[in-house]
Amino acid sequence: MPLINNIPQLHSIYIFNDTKILPETLIKKSQKIKSVHTNVDDLCKGLQLGIKQYHQDSIAVSFIPINEIASTDNLNQLDTTFMYTQLFKEILLNMEHNSQAIKDFITYCRQNNPELSDNIDRFEKEYSAQSAIWWYTYPSFIYSMLNDSLRSMEGDTIVNLGFFIHDLHLQIQQLYQQQVNSYHGKPFLVYRGQGLSKTNFEKLQKTKGGLLSFNNFLSTSTDQDIPLIFALSASGNAETVGILFIMSIDPSIKSAPFASIKELSYFREEDEILFSMHTVFRLVAMKQMDNNNQLYQVELQLTSDDDQQLRLLTDRIREEAGGGTAWQRLGGLLIEIGQFNKAEELYNVLLEQTSDESEKQHYYNQLGGVHWSQGDYEKAIWYFEQRAEIQQKTLPSNHRKLATSYNNIGNVYDSMGEYSKALSFHEKALEIQEKAVPLNPPELATSYYNIGSMHNKMGEYLKALSSHKKALGIRQKILPSNHPDFAQSYTNIGLVYDKIGEYSKALSFYDNALEILQKSLPYYHHTLATSYNNISGVYSNMGEYSKALSFREKALEILQKTLPSNHPDLAISYNNIGLVYDKMGEYSEALSYYEQALSIQQKTAASSQPDLATSYNNIGLACIIV
Repeated sequence: MPLINNIPQLHSIYIFNDTKILPETLIKKSQKIKSVHTNVDDLCKGLQLGIKQYHQDSIAVSFIPINEIASTDNLNQLDTTFMYTQLFKEILLNMEHNSQAIKDFITYCRQNNPELSDNIDRFEKEYSAQSAIWWYTYPSFIYSMLNDSLRSMEGDTIVNLGFFIHDLHLQIQQLYQQQVNSYHGKPFLVYRGQGLSKTNFEKLQKTKGGLLSFNNFLSTSTDQDIPLIFALSASGNAETVGILFIMSIDPSIKSAPFASIKELSYFREEDEILFSMHTVFRLVAMKQMDNNNQLYQVELQLTSDDDQQLRLLTDRIREEAGGGTAWQRLGGLLIEIGQFNKAEELYNVLLEQTSDESEKQHYYNQLGGVHWSQGDYEKAIWYFEQRAEIQQKTLPSNHRKLATSYNNIGNVYDSMGEYSKALSFHEKALEIQEKAVPLNPPELATSYYNIGSMHNKMGEYLKALSSHKKALGIRQKILPSNHPDFAQSYTNIGLVYDKIGEYSKALSFYDNALEILQKSLPYYHHTLATSYNNISGVYSNMGEYSKALSFREKALEILQKTLPSNHPDLAISYNNIGLVYDKMGEYSEALSYYEQALSIQQKTAASSQPDLATSYNNIGLACIIV
């Protein structure tokens, strides 16, 4: 039993025991044993309840304390999932979804879930917009796919489900309009029971008076009994706190559509009220329901249409996301959350459809950024140069948009290791920006940052430190202290101190950068991987190899989830981990990682000859010792 308890992938155990002689002591040894059944029907019911409990507990929830709502001029401390799900909802609901969208979804499902072919076939034959609620409640792949993708911000899946999100929202909205008069304008209560992780429970405690957002479609009940069972069940798990949400609903609030779905649900015996995606509540009160801090009652109130704080916050998020068509905004959002393949596919379609030079500039720039992020540097330069060519024909030679293009091209040459070329383009950008009227401090700071980075990589550390401090000085005058751009400055100053052997100073700047990034980016964002690698490098230089390995592994986990399997950054990551194992004297482990790095480098044109030589050298040395 202890072995079973330590398997993280194993969530729950349900035992069928028709002999009725299972020792009670065995059952008590594991919290993962949820129930023991002596007949198959009861076992099936227990499993169904357990699956529903799992889905209840795993829904994405965002917590927005009062102080964060007040800071609408600065979104960097705001829960990123709150922002991204709001934007996804607004964009997808404003887009046209035709029959091709359903065909694309079916193809996507067959490619990624071939084991579900029967359910996929049935969906293809039977689905219509009028059956969205039925399919959402039907125990098939749709419910879990939607919940999982919204929880983990899997942009590819969310976009493919866009038509379904649109249809489900619209059907809930239509039912709301049909049912709203039956409430006679009187507020009523609905209930939801679930578990919250200890981390999320701490966030909940800090949110009194603030906002709480369920970033998925939200299932509630007018009957308290079943939700209370879910809350009680979660309270029995040492890793979670059981929560019984009691939600006060004013039926006149139109901004958050909800509906009784009893007549359209697969489970018609349940008194379910379903809310549309990203419903926001205000946390009114919390009350402990047991004696061991494992069960709480939480009172929520649906935010009103004229909630001034929520409106300011929502408007600020829309402003931050920028304008353009729904498709353009979607492309930008996909890049923001690291979904580069889907963004590339979308921008190529948009590029083919337009003859407008201004739109072409934008799409070339976005595609250049996508290919740069994917490690396809030659294509990235080609797209950025296409943009610059259009600008050179249509804009004055000192226009600040040209400076942006020069900086982008410089960034790619930087990634290719051609630092002199990169420095040349960054200096061209700075020359334009210093003469611009009026001056644009953020752009100036970016150019100083870029130039400082090149000097650092060329071994000119005093010049690098000077440029980075100029960038930091500008940002300190114009930005709030936790803005993501400070992470950039702290990182680069840390890099310089790292190079000149002042490791304590380097670690301090790296830690400051990481603290900001963790608050402003999704968990699996590639920029966090860079931050982890920087910290690991310092620990390695200080001889603290266990800490170095821990941060290298965190970085690798992110890169494996966000990059193609043959991306050159993965090769670098494998080599880095190999080097740490090497220094720890674990040569077999080191050899394994070196070989994985070499395998990638041999397949990709982006890898330089020095990289290959380094990998061969590492493998050779490890083989000699092994």
